[in-house]
Amino acid sequence: MITVKIFVFNSFSVNSFVLHDETGDCIIIDPGCSSSSEQNKLSDYITGNNLNPVALINTHFHVDHILGNHFVCEKYNLKPTGHKDGKLFWETAHEFGSVFGITIDEIRKPELFVEEGDMITFGNSSLEVRYTPGHANGSICLVSHADKFVIAGDVLFYGSIGRTDLPTGNFDVLMDSIESKLFTLDDEYIVYPGHGPKTSIGYEKISNPFIR
Repeated sequence: MITVKIFVFNSFSVNSFVLHDETGDCIIIDPGCSSSSEQNKLSDYITGNNLNPVALINTHFHVDHILGNHFVCEKYNLKPTGHKDGKLFWETAHEFGSVFGITIDEIRKPELFVEEGDMITFGNSSLEVRYTPGHANGSICLVSHADKFVIAGDVLFYGSIGRTDLPTGNFDVLMDSIESKLFTLDDEYIVYPGHGPKTSIGYEKISNPFIR
């Protein structure tokens, strides 16, 4: 069984995740830690629970979701993993960040890439990769079928959806991603979004005001 630990990091309140199971292996998703105190919170949890980080995954490469990539890579000897279509965002992270008042010292470009349908494994657990553009090219969601949850990045939120007014954003594409890649999951699947509280597939199907 996967344990989902959520940290809320940086001025954009990014949900950063450590997922681990009974083996002690863990993966780190969207480390947004932007200060030494946030870095310590992440590392203290990993050390305190005797975890072994085996992968760093980015659901997408908007700068607020990658602020801790360099720290995680250096400390745990990991390489960022994501989708190749997010190239624009890691190449322009300095400029993109400056627009929102975010400073990022060093960009760690992804070295490992995943595609639709790939499985990310750690310990006894696995997550299915679903490609979900619309908020940003290169966006992926990670689905645990065994534990019935999805790490949704900035695709779907509690009562809302990802914004589509940033580069490569497209409302129709986002809606197709939600309907074809997320709403095909059973209603009881928990949704852990990139910002804000968790929700469920069933709740968003009937209550989300953006759903057509």
